[in-house]
Amino acid sequence: MATHAAEEVPEGGGAADAPPVNGKGRVIVASLVGTSIEFYDFYVYATAAVLVFPHLFFPEGDATAATLQSFATFAIAFIARPFGSMLFGHFGDRIGRKATLVASLLTMGVSTVLIGLLPGYAQIGVVAPLLLALCRFGQGLGLGGEWGGAALLATENAPRRKRALYGTFPQLGAPIGFFLANGVFLALTSTMDDGAFLSWGWRIPFLLSAVMIVIGLWVRLKLHETPAFTKAQKSGQIARLPLLQVFKTSTGAIVLGTLIMVATYVLFYLTTVFSMSYGTSPEPGGLGYSYTPFLVMLLVGVVFFGLFTPVAGLVADRYGRRPVLIAITVAILLFGVVMGPMMDSGSTALVQLCLILGLSLMGLTFGPMGALLPELFPTNVRYSGASIAYNMGGLVGASLAPYAATWLAAEYGLWAVGGYLIASAAVTLAALLLARETRDDSLDEIPASAR
Repeated sequence: MATHAAEEVPEGGGAADAPPVNGKGRVIVASLVGTSIEFYDFYVYATAAVLVFPHLFFPEGDATAATLQSFATFAIAFIARPFGSMLFGHFGDRIGRKATLVASLLTMGVSTVLIGLLPGYAQIGVVAPLLLALCRFGQGLGLGGEWGGAALLATENAPRRKRALYGTFPQLGAPIGFFLANGVFLALTSTMDDGAFLSWGWRIPFLLSAVMIVIGLWVRLKLHETPAFTKAQKSGQIARLPLLQVFKTSTGAIVLGTLIMVATYVLFYLTTVFSMSYGTSPEPGGLGYSYTPFLVMLLVGVVFFGLFTPVAGLVADRYGRRPVLIAITVAILLFGVVMGPMMDSGSTALVQLCLILGLSLMGLTFGPMGALLPELFPTNVRYSGASIAYNMGGLVGASLAPYAATWLAAEYGLWAVGGYLIASAAVTLAALLLARETRDDSLDEIPASAR
C-alpha cells in the first residue's frame, strides 16, 4: 500500500536522483492557460461560423445552404486533428511533452490570427473560403497536439490518487475558452451595430489570440519535463517510431478511447454550436431568439459546465473512472429523450434549463477524460495514443454534429436531434462496458509488450 508521503509527490518523484518536479501551481497554470487559449481559438471560429462566415465567405443565396457550408469548414478542423495528434504525438513521445506543447500552441495561434486578417468573398471570390478552410485546418492541427500534451502534463505530474482531479485542469480550458470567446463576441455585438461588426468588428476576437499566445508561451517555457517521460528517457525506453508502436501495442485502447469520447463530443456541439444556430434562426425553422439573449443563456449553461468538471474528477478519483462514466453516459442518454421537447417547448425557462442540464452533463463526462485516456497507454506512446483517441473521437462525434443536427432538425424536427444524441450515448456506453478500470494503474511502468 502506498504511504501518505508517496501520495504527496508525482509518480517517479521522491528518489534522490529524481528529476526536477513541477509544483502544483505551475502544473495547474500551464495546463489550464494553454488549453484555455487553444479552446478560445477553436470556439471563436465556432461562433463566427454561425454569425459571420455564412455572410462574408460564401456567395449570397440560400441562408441555410450558406450556414451548412460554413459548418462544413468548421468540420475540417476535426479532420485535421487526428493528423495533428499523430504529428505532435510523435515528437511528444520522442523529445518530450514541454517542447511539443509550445509548438502546438504556436500552430493553433498563428492559424487563428491569420483568420482575422483574411479578405472575404466580395474581395477575392472563391479563394476566400479556400483560405478560410486552410486556416481552419491549421487550427485543427494545433489542437490535435495540444490536448494530449496538456493532459499528460497534468496527470504525469499528479499523485496517483489525485490523477483524475489533476486531469480536470486542462479540461477546464474548454468552458473557460468558450466563455472568453463568446464573451468577447457578446461585448462586440452589444457595443457596435451590425454593419460595423460584419465589416471589421468580427476580426477582433481572432487578433486578440496573438496576445494570449505570448502569455501561454511564457508560462509553458518555464516548465520542467514530466517525471514519467524523464524516467522513460533515462531508462532508454523511448519508442523510436511512436505512431507505429502505439498501433502495434495499443490498437484496442485507441478504439475504446475513441468510442468513449463520442457522446461527450456530440453532447457538447449539440448544446453549443447547434443550439446557437437553431436558437437564433427565425421561426418556424428555429426558436427565433436574437443573438445576444440566447448567448447569455448559453453562457449561463457553460458556468455549470465549468463547475461540474472538477466535481467529476473528485468523484472519479474516489469511485473509479469506469463506474462514474457509465452512470453519466446513461444520464446523457436520458437527456436525449427530453432535449427536443424542452428546446421546442416555447418556454424560455425550459430552454435555459435544457442548456444547463446538457452542459452540466458535459462537465461530468468531460472531466474524467483527462485522466482516463492517458491511463489507457504506456509512457512511451502515451502522447500519441491519448491524442489519437481523443481526436478520433472528435472526428467521429463532433465533426458532423452541427451539420447533421441542422439537417435532422430541418427534415424531421428536434426529436430526431435527440435521437442522434441517444445513439451516440449508446455507442459510448458499449465502449465503457468493454473498458477496464484504470484508476490504480501506474503511469511510470511500461509493460514489456509495449516496448
